[in-house]
Amino acid sequence: MDCSEEFNRSKEFQREFSWDVIAGHRERLMRLVRRRLPNAQDAEDCVQEAMLRAAAHGNLDRERIGPFLTSVALRLCVDHYREQERRHRLLRRAADARAPEMPDEGVCDQDFGRWLLGQVHLLRGRERQVVLARAQGISTLEFARMHQISVKAAEGAFTRGRARLRLVCARALDGAMA
Repeated sequence: MDCSEEFNRSKEFQREFSWDVIAGHRERLMRLVRRRLPNAQDAEDCVQEAMLRAAAHGNLDRERIGPFLTSVALRLCVDHYREQERRHRLLRRAADARAPEMPDEGVCDQDFGRWLLGQVHLLRGRERQVVLARAQGISTLEFARMHQISVKAAEGAFTRGRARLRLVCARALDGAMA
């Protein structure tokens, strides 16, 4: 018998032997994982994945197979819950996506926008200037540079102007409800 053939046979025997040792932990792993995962199929998948990772780990010491499998199985359980939470967040975001707007809603929004823009002209000096600048797409920082005032002053004027517009809207809605 050739030396390479003998080496290949010993490698094959070692793989078979290690798979038998790994498979001997299956029931223990199933009990461990089943307590942590609600679905039997997910638990089975987790145990199989842990066993495959142990089998692929070529130089694993026989005494370390049990702790290795336990550690991998528990980490796979954690990964399962992380993935589940990731999917849940994604579905929440997808559910928040608005349904297509109806044409009458767009018309009402445009009309409200025109009314609100008319209310902006009732604001005082700097508040009116900064709100109109923001409506034109100019940032508060750019507005502050253009008018040579501090950013803090521009932000304060914008905040006050927005608060006054909210108050005007609330009063208008209260009057419409009455």
